[in-house]
Amino acid sequence: MEPQVERSTSQDPRRLRELLARAEMLAQEHGLRSVLVGLSGFEGDLAFPEIVDYVESALRVDDALFRMTRERVVILLTDVDADQAAGIVARLLDEYREHYPSTSEPTVGLGQFEIGPDTTEVSLKLVLPALFATPPTSH
Repeated sequence: MEPQVERSTSQDPRRLRELLARAEMLAQEHGLRSVLVGLSGFEGDLAFPEIVDYVESALRVDDALFRMTRERVVILLTDVDADQAAGIVARLLDEYREHYPSTSEPTVGLGQFEIGPDTTEVSLKLVLPALFATPPTSH
């Protein structure tokens, strides 16, 4: 009998649904906006996991990151709107480049889905295409 390997909670598909439910709850119960950000890299990009690790380490306690695959992650930024979320992600990518100047320009795809009190429908079928519609490009 092979030993069971515990799956990382950041890759558990239920966790992605939990992030959506959390964003909906914050919007409906507290009137807070949240933004889901899709961050994607090219297949086999060796720097992308390092970029993701850096971004994850810089998130606030109330924010979260879900790793879908090696090249795709979903970030939940709470209590921000789409413009603020774009600024946060741009700042984090700039900081990554400053901390690791020997690496090439971060090559990522970015997408967003804002959830607020006025959002009527939130589902994975609606959210995921919006998060990963833009292919990776240099930041």
